Amino acid sequence: MPFFTRLRRRPAQGTEPSPDAVEGGGHRSRGRTVAGWVTTALACVLVLFALIAPNQITRFTPEAFVRIPLEGLLGVALVLILPGRAKRVAAVIIGVILGLLAIVKIVDIGFSTVLARPFNLVFDWSLFGSANQFLSASVGRAGAIGAGILAAVLAVGVLVLMTLAVLRLTRLVVQHNTSATGAATLLGVAWVTCAALGAQLVPGVPVAGVAAGRLLQVRRSLEDRKEFAKEASVDAFGGVPSDRLLTGLRGKDVLLSFVESYGRDAIEDPRYASEVGAVLDAGSSRLRAAGFASRSAFLTSPTAGGGSWLAHSTLLSGLWINNQQRYNSLVSSDRLTLSKAFEGAGWQTAAVMPGTTTAWPEAKFYGYEHVYDRWTIGYRGPRFNWGTPPDQYTLSVFQRTERAKPKHPPVMAEIPLVTSHAPWAPTPSGLVDWKTVGDGTVFGPMAAAGDKPEDVWRSPSRIRTAYRQSIEYSLNALISYVQTYGDDNLVLIFLGDHQPAPLITGQNADRDVPITIVARDPAVLDRISTWGWQDGLKPGPHAPVWPMNAFRDRFLTAFGSQPQPTR
Repeated sequence: MPFFTRLRRRPAQGTEPSPDAVEGGGHRSRGRTVAGWVTTALACVLVLFALIAPNQITRFTPEAFVRIPLEGLLGVALVLILPGRAKRVAAVIIGVILGLLAIVKIVDIGFSTVLARPFNLVFDWSLFGSANQFLSASVGRAGAIGAGILAAVLAVGVLVLMTLAVLRLTRLVVQHNTSATGAATLLGVAWVTCAALGAQLVPGVPVAGVAAGRLLQVRRSLEDRKEFAKEASVDAFGGVPSDRLLTGLRGKDVLLSFVESYGRDAIEDPRYASEVGAVLDAGSSRLRAAGFASRSAFLTSPTAGGGSWLAHSTLLSGLWINNQQRYNSLVSSDRLTLSKAFEGAGWQTAAVMPGTTTAWPEAKFYGYEHVYDRWTIGYRGPRFNWGTPPDQYTLSVFQRTERAKPKHPPVMAEIPLVTSHAPWAPTPSGLVDWKTVGDGTVFGPMAAAGDKPEDVWRSPSRIRTAYRQSIEYSLNALISYVQTYGDDNLVLIFLGDHQPAPLITGQNADRDVPITIVARDPAVLDRISTWGWQDGLKPGPHAPVWPMNAFRDRFLTAFGSQPQPTR
């Protein structure tokens, strides 16, 4: 090297780095090192979340994360054996796949929190549309659009961050390929050993983890279409002539009411049972004094936390409708529903649907001649809950439009009561005089004085209190309706559609809902004397439990003729 070059590189006199500058450079170097380790640690956390994190928030315990993910080991092996640029391409592909897996896991956590089950990769996409409608009714269209945009941004962010995380870990594996090979080999042996022994630190969560097992649900879901077609191909009452159906209820007005989120926990969980049980016990006494008797039991719903239409269709069709594919197949068929049986046997049929805000073509399938939805129900009062009228108004509309007509024909109606639907605020503080219900403006002061959802949802205890109060209100509305308008020709069937969300019941709650039949004519309840149902509005802990799809056939048998199956 030429001498003048060496001189040029030598610092000029008086320009040597000061000790402070050297120290500052050291700090910056150490800072970069710490930042690098933190970034690598975060990358590991992201990847491990996608591979081994539970899909239920209540399972987030230290033991649940002691797992060896098979896909992680295979990813390391792939990076080690691929040549040069192919490593980077593989890392990007793996990152995108893990990002999608992480998004599904996040959605699973949300579904488990609300619906007590994971997201179904085949059936549940349409539920996002239902969620958007719920948000639009609750917070307005602008709020719903904002929530959708935020969800999309978060999803893209997860994909990008996961891909960057995998790229960083890939560079680390390449730089320390010998150590990575040894670690992957050791963990691979451990995975095989744990798989062979079935090792588990948390029940139902094997240490030898396989994230791709989630994809098995897709195959089972696709096979369910054929299974449902086989179940639906036989209709036990499809061949019974209409004039032989429901002969034991001729001349009766039959009201079928689903009480939203009215599950077994409402009458058995200590947090709710005392108050709700008191409403039912007092209601039994009041109705008994008015000459009415009642019988109660339990049905097992196909859903929990939401998806009310699945429960409605299960009860009415006699088929187990536990996913959207089954529901879509059902409503495009000619299956005999309970409501259609009433229509064919001469009843006037109606559906009062205060929560329905869009077209409802399923009304024709069910056999409803008159449908009163949110826009045709005539409500001019304040918004309760997620924008619906209170249950007393809904029942008042049914009475005014269907039963109050002079010499009206027997009517059968389905009426979902939705005051007990989340978010359970505001809830009317009580009932008004039925004669003053009018167009609903009388409820204005109650809405103004009621709790706001944003206040209630700041505290789990306030949420549970609001849920309980809404159930009490819905039940009181039904009991008061029977007291006020009931006669010898009224038959009331009311039941829950499903248990509320796990936030209300806790995890691992069953799916049982109470069901009750109320009538003044003793001949009606005599027809079901062999069912073993218990007296009163509140079924005891040992009351019979039927699957919800068993109700249609048992009801038609009790009040009509023997089955005559058709294919």
